[in-house]
Amino acid sequence: MTELSRRATALRAWHRPGDPLILPNAWDAGSARAVVAAGFPAVATSSAAVAEALGHADGEATPVAEMFAAVARIAAAVPVPVTADLERGYGLRPAELVDRLLAAGVVGCNIEDSDPRTGELYDVEEQADLLAGIRAAAGAAGVDLVLNARVDVHLRAYGPEPGRLAEAVRRARRYRAAGADSVYPILLADPAQIHDLVAEVDAPVNILARPGAPAAGELAALGVARISFGSGVYAAARARAADLLATVRAGGDPFAS
Repeated sequence: MTELSRRATALRAWHRPGDPLILPNAWDAGSARAVVAAGFPAVATSSAAVAEALGHADGEATPVAEMFAAVARIAAAVPVPVTADLERGYGLRPAELVDRLLAAGVVGCNIEDSDPRTGELYDVEEQADLLAGIRAAAGAAGVDLVLNARVDVHLRAYGPEPGRLAEAVRRARRYRAAGADSVYPILLADPAQIHDLVAEVDAPVNILARPGAPAAGELAALGVARISFGSGVYAAARARAADLLATVRAGGDPFAS
């Protein structure tokens, strides 16, 4: 476990507020190698992109063995730390989840706080118990996994809009206390609200890069510690492939500049 521990330590250290770790999410071994070749120090997976690439839908529709096999291929393909998007853990108990992660060669994971199938947010204490269980299982296994706690308040449009930031802060603080290394208020994009959440939560903050969100430089100035792209790179690659195929179907040259 020495190499896994070293990679986990490095991954955690790269979460620096104001100098964020940028993670263009991969979906297979080839895309993971491309991320490393472009100069990024770590690889993150996207559950939605991996699921679609395997022929499944997002929302824990991918059989758990297939998801972990895909993640293992990604980890085996690159010489850098890999963190996996695992939705809400596919119904696995914390010890089994951690065992499968480490067997796959992965040193971090995202865990979301809403039901992938129904979209309903879990009770904050139930989610905190899950995160604490994962942290304890990782400690027992001897590898200090980097645990990124996703906060789905904005994704699920939970409650009246004026109160969403306060609820996101409440959940983020509780997840941090339960053992999360970082918090991920997915779809939070308003600069003022990002600033306030960063100021009010004693944890590195992960923001999703997407249309309408601040650019990387502005996110760094707001104190963000991690920027991820979700399924965005995969969607862009699919769109480019569709354009090339349409050109071929029309009798054109897809490689013309």
